[in-house]
Amino acid sequence: MTVKLFSSNPVYFLPYSCYYSGMRLLLFILLLASLCSCATSPTGRSQLMLVSPEQAISASRQAYVQTLQPLAKEGRIDSDPQMASRVRHITGRIIAQAIAIYPHTQRWDWSVKVIDDPKMVNAWCMAGGKMAVYSGLLNKVNPTDDELAQVLAHEVSHALANHTAERMSVAMASQLGVMGIGMATAGSKYGGAALSGSALAAAVAIQLPNSRTSESEADLIGIELAARAGYNPYAAATLWQKMERVGSKAPVEFLSTHPSPGNRQATLRNLAPRYMGLYKQPGYRPVYQFRQ
Repeated sequence: MTVKLFSSNPVYFLPYSCYYSGMRLLLFILLLASLCSCATSPTGRSQLMLVSPEQAISASRQAYVQTLQPLAKEGRIDSDPQMASRVRHITGRIIAQAIAIYPHTQRWDWSVKVIDDPKMVNAWCMAGGKMAVYSGLLNKVNPTDDELAQVLAHEVSHALANHTAERMSVAMASQLGVMGIGMATAGSKYGGAALSGSALAAAVAIQLPNSRTSESEADLIGIELAARAGYNPYAAATLWQKMERVGSKAPVEFLSTHPSPGNRQATLRNLAPRYMGLYKQPGYRPVYQFRQ
């Protein structure tokens, strides 16, 4: 069977199967477009959002439990009380400033845990403020409190900028695009593909590299947060010096999941004077009280 296309002479005909497949793909694209929405990050950047921040938070809450429970059973969560206390205090000061600037985050169930893994140099933050730092970062990099604050503020910034939701959206759009092409092809192996929200949330937060755009954004937000919390902004540059020094001896997970946006140390060093006034402000710096 053929289908006539309305056009001026000459008249063209397409096989019905081709026309039908094309229509299915067009309908899929229209459906995908209807699902898409745009958000704006704290820096004013437009973000693709197939997954809402609320959905990302829900998926991350589940992923966080699934990630930490097996480690807790092995006694590898907060096994060094002094180390855990240090991380919680610095993180608490940063979160207090985040809540002051972004009041909606007060509803988040913020959490930070130290994972006992001496070989892992990494830290991450899922949507909704679900954080973890590995003991390897603390032991191998040996950051000062000011430098550790830069790591933690950087991770908090990923949550504030909804980077988990954005990255889940990009991953879903990529997979849905493959599925859409498959819909236009009979017997596509992608037709039954499904996504697990918690697995995807864990993958984008822990395993997959951030985009350089996200990294630049987290650097910019993080250095200000740390300064407001009372931590020297010049430590952002010295932190990355230490990271690169450790990374020159052996692969460092933090460097692979947090790719440099280019001239990172110089950029952060140039940003530091802008935030020295915030850092030097007198007065008490509040500390967020974790629920657990």
